[in-house]
Amino acid sequence: MYNPYAVTLLALEAQRVVELRLVKLALGGADGQLEAHRMVSEKISAFIEASGTLMTGGSVDVVVARYRENVAANEKRLTAT
Repeated sequence: MYNPYAVTLLALEAQRVVELRLVKLALGGADGQLEAHRMVSEKISAFIEASGTLMTGGSVDVVVARYRENVAANEKRLTAT
């Protein structure tokens, strides 16, 4: 069974990262291009990691917790000045 509270938090936290990434992409330049590449590679890596976790008997809660860690790291990186 998964924790719907954690899934809801993940959705809200991820929305903030989407907002920050859209701003960076809209500004363009080398930073925007780097962010676009980073975004795609992170999604592929996260998919592979989540698949491996589930295939080896891990729970959805473990996957959601890991995604939340990644989202928090992205928010911290994108809001750093």
